[in-house]
Formats: sequence, C-alpha cells, structure tokens
Amino acid sequence: MSTHKVQVRRVYDASKPSDGTRVLVDRLWPRGLSKEKAELDDWCKQVSPSNELRKWYAHDPDKFEEFADRYRTELEDDERSEALDGLRRIAADGTLTLLTAAKRDDISEATVLADLISGGH
Repeated sequence: MSTHKVQVRRVYDASKPSDGTRVLVDRLWPRGLSKEKAELDDWCKQVSPSNELRKWYAHDPDKFEEFADRYRTELEDDERSEALDGLRRIAADGTLTLLTAAKRDDISEATVLADLISGGH
C-alpha cells in the first residue's frame, strides 16, 4: 500500500516533480505571478479563510493558534467543508501540494489544511 503525502509550499517557488497535484488555497491571486508561472492544477478559493479572518490574522505569528482554531470552525460551513472533502479526495489519489503566497507557509491556512487532510485536528 502506498502512502500519500500532503505538503505546503509557496506558490512563488518553482514546481518540483515531487509536488503531485498543485492546488492554490489562497482567496486572492498572488501578486506579480502569471497563471502560467504558477503551474497550478487547481485554485480552490472556496476553502480559504473569510476576508474578516484573513484581515484579523494578518499572518501575525502570535495569533496563529487562535487563527487555526477560528479557521477550523469556518471549515465546518457547507461550501468550505465540501471543498475540503475535494482536497481530501485528491490527497487519497497521490501527493497533494497546497500552495500559498504567504511569506511564511508554516503559519498559513495551507498548514492548517494540510494538518486536517492528513488526519489532524
């Protein structure tokens, strides 16, 4: 039985053969990046945090834990939950790379999603 992985990368970094399916999970298109250069398989805005949560968080490392909790709650709404299930299906078929434009991908919504898809809480 093969194991599949979910990884998080910055959308500005060059794609790698090991990326598998590349999905942008940001609500806004990354500044200064063409669709061709992004080399995406999909853009799943439906799973991104609300504008209110995104603006409140502003990628402040001190707010990450509370952001993650609030974001997990948002992911329970129907549209986001359905989009998250779609990402889970992709991950079940092979490697899934969640892409974000955040300067620090370790404190981004993509990190929260990767944890959830991989079976975390």
